[in-house]
Amino acid sequence: MNTPNIPLEPVASFDYVIFGATGDLTMRKLLPALYRRFAEGQVPGDARIVGTARSPLDDASYRERVRHALREHLRAEEVVDTTLNQFLGLVHYVSLNGAESSGNWAGLKSLLESGTGDGRVRVFYLATAPALYGDIARNVAEKGLRSDTSRIVLEKPIGTDLATARKVNEGVGQYFPENSIYRIDHYLGKEAVQNIIALRFANPMLERMWDSESIEYVQVTAAETVGLEGRGGYYDGSGALRDMIQNHLLQVLTVVAMERPSSLDADALRDEKVRVLKALKPLDPHNLHANVARGQYVQGTTGGKRVPAYREELPGEVPSQTETFVALKAEIDTPRWRGVPFYLRSGKRMPQKLTEVVVQFRGGEPGLFGEARPGSRLVIRVQPDESVTLPLFVKHPGNGFGLEEVDALSPLGRPERVRYRDSYEGLMLDAVKGSPALFVRKDETEAAWQWVTPILDGWRARAEAPDAYEAGTWGPESARELLRRSGHQWIEDAAA
Repeated sequence: MNTPNIPLEPVASFDYVIFGATGDLTMRKLLPALYRRFAEGQVPGDARIVGTARSPLDDASYRERVRHALREHLRAEEVVDTTLNQFLGLVHYVSLNGAESSGNWAGLKSLLESGTGDGRVRVFYLATAPALYGDIARNVAEKGLRSDTSRIVLEKPIGTDLATARKVNEGVGQYFPENSIYRIDHYLGKEAVQNIIALRFANPMLERMWDSESIEYVQVTAAETVGLEGRGGYYDGSGALRDMIQNHLLQVLTVVAMERPSSLDADALRDEKVRVLKALKPLDPHNLHANVARGQYVQGTTGGKRVPAYREELPGEVPSQTETFVALKAEIDTPRWRGVPFYLRSGKRMPQKLTEVVVQFRGGEPGLFGEARPGSRLVIRVQPDESVTLPLFVKHPGNGFGLEEVDALSPLGRPERVRYRDSYEGLMLDAVKGSPALFVRKDETEAAWQWVTPILDGWRARAEAPDAYEAGTWGPESARELLRRSGHQWIEDAAA
C-alpha cells in the first residue's frame, strides 16, 4: 500500500540568519533543506533567510549563487521554477564578518526589524569555524539582534578537546541562555537513528532482550568512500576521532545504550544519554593500545579507480600523522551493559559508504536441530537505504526439519513508503519550533569530550604514526585484531 508523506503545518513566521552563508555546508545542506521544507509547505511565505559572510555580494548576486547551488544539490525533479523563484524571494544577504564588531551590523538589524511584528522567531545559525562562535554570539547580543524568541544553532565540532569545548560553551553561554542554544548533530536528525528509540521501547520483546544476558556485542560503523574532497585544511587538524567518533558515533551509542527515559521530552531523553556517556570506562595511555586502532590510508583502489594516499592529497604533501580511521572498544559500566563491548569505527576511503548499527545477540546451545545456532544479528542501516533487518531461522518448506534464514523485519524507505527527509530538514525547523530533543546539551558535549580527550593525549604522548591501510579496504589489520582479542569479527569479515 502506498503511504504518502504526512502533510506538515507551516511553522511560525521566522528569520533564519546564517553566518558562513557562502560556505560549503550552507550551499550543500542548509539551503537545500530549507527549500525542501518550503516546497512542501512548511516554511511560511513571509519567512526570511538571511545569509551573512565576508564576500561583498548583494541580494541579487547571492540569490544567483543559491539558485546554482540548489540546482546542483537537489534532484532535477525537485527544482520547479515557480517554487524556486518563490523561495529565492525569501533570501537576502548582508556582507558582514560576524566575528568583528565593526561592519554592517546596522544593516542586518534594519533588515530584521523591517516589516515584522512582535514575537517573530529569530534563529542564528553558525556555520563557521567554532573558534568564532563566542565572538559572533557576543556581537549578536551587543548589537541588539537577540530577542526573547531567538535561538542560536552551533555546528559541530564544539571545540577540539574538553578545554576548548568548555571555552566555546562558556563563550556562547555568556550571551544566550542554555535553553536557547541548539548544538546540532545531524546524525540525531536521521530517521534510522530516531527509529532505534522506537524499536527498543515500542517493542516489548526487544526491550526485554536489550541487555548483557541476550546481547554479545554491538558494532557502530560510519564508513566513507571519499578522501579529503578539498577539506584538507580542516580535516588534518581534526582527524577521524574528533570528526566522527566524538560526536556522531557517540551519539548513536547513547541512543542504543540508554535506559528507558521517563518521557520523550528533551531533557528526559538527554538525561539518559548523559548517564551513558558518564558510565563509559575510561581509555587512557595505559589501556589505549589494547582498545584503540588508528590508521591512515595509503594509495589504493576505490570504485575501480586508483586514488592517492592521504598525505598526497594534502597541500605540499605534508608528512601528517592525522588518523583517517579509528576503531575502538568501548565498555559501559552499568548493570545492563557490563561485559558487552561496543565497537565503534569510522574511516575514509573505505570500500563502501555506509552507516549502520549491528546488535549481535548471543547464540544458543545445541538442541533439537543439531549444532548450536549462531545468535541473530539485528542490523540497523542508517545510510544509505535505511533499513532494519533481523534474520531468524524457520523450517524450510517440504518434508523434514531443514532450516533456512528469513528476514523478520522489512527494509525502510522504499519508494512506496514515506520519503525519509534529509536530517537537516527536520533539525533546522525544530530550532524554529523550539524543540531541542534532537540537539545536544552542554553537559552531553562535555561528557563526550571528557571520554575522548585522554585518547588524544595518549596518542600525543606516544607520538606513533597511524597504521597504514590501503585505500579501498576496511582499515588496518590492527582493527581486526582489536575484535579478535575478544573472539569477535567485524560484520563484513563474519559474512565472508
